[in-house]
Amino acid sequence: MILCLDVGNSQIFGGVFAAEQLKLRFRHVTQHGATSDQLGIFLKTVLKENNLQKTITQIAIGSVVPSIDYSLTAACKKYFNLEPFILQAGVDTGITNYLPETGADLIAGNLAAVAHYPNKNLIVVDLGTATTISVISQQRCYLGSAFLTGLKTSILALQNNTDKLPAVEIIQPQEIVSNSTIPSMQSGLYHGHLGAMREIIARITAQYFNAEKPIIIGTGGFAHLFENENIFDVALPDLVLEGLKLALSSACFKNPRTDSKET
Repeated sequence: MILCLDVGNSQIFGGVFAAEQLKLRFRHVTQHGATSDQLGIFLKTVLKENNLQKTITQIAIGSVVPSIDYSLTAACKKYFNLEPFILQAGVDTGITNYLPETGADLIAGNLAAVAHYPNKNLIVVDLGTATTISVISQQRCYLGSAFLTGLKTSILALQNNTDKLPAVEIIQPQEIVSNSTIPSMQSGLYHGHLGAMREIIARITAQYFNAEKPIIIGTGGFAHLFENENIFDVALPDLVLEGLKLALSSACFKNPRTDSKET
C-alpha cells in the first residue's frame, strides 16, 4: 500500500491507497518544528488504529512547508524503513511550464486533474489555506495560477485584526445580510469568496480559451461548501492525494529499482 502525505500550512492531509482504492483518509494539524519522533509516532498510531500499520510499502510526500520536510523524511526512514518520494517542480509529470517555486500540492492536483480529463482544458480550484485557481491547457501545459486568501485564513484575519469580531464557523449562510455580527461575517466571507472565484474563472475562460468553457474541478477541504453553486463541473476532494500517487508511480516506472532488496 502507498501512504501519501499532502503537507499544507494548516494541516497534513494523508491517505493510504491499495491499488486504485483510497482506503484511509486522515488529517493532522501542521506543527512547525515537529520532531521526526512526533510525526512518526502519529503516523504509526493512525495506521495501527486502522489495521494498516504493516502494509505500507511506499510513501509519497508533497509539501509546501519546508520547515517540516527534514523531520517528516526522517520519520519515514526511522518508523517505516522507507525512503519517501518527494514531489517537487523538477519531477517530470508530463505537464510542462512549471517554475522551481511551484508548490507540490498544485503540481499533484494538476497531474490528477489531467489523468481524470486528458486532452481537455482545465481549471483546478483548490480551497485550502489559500485558494489556488490553476489553469492547464489540453496540451498539458501549465498556464499559471491565481491565488486567493483561503476561507479560514480570511476569517482569522478578521478575528485577529479587530477588537470585536469573534471567531465564526465557516458555513454557507442562509441570508445575504443580517443585523447580527456572526451571520454577517459568514455571508461576506462566503459570498465574497464565491464572487471572486466566479470572476477569476470567467476572465481565465475569456482570455485563454476564447470563451469556450473548460472543465472546472473543485478540490480541497472547503470545496464542498460550494457544491450547490454551479461553479464546479465536478468536485474531486482527493485530487492532491491522487496526484501524489500518480507522480510516485510515474517516477518508479521511469526510474525502476535495479536491486532486489526489499524495504
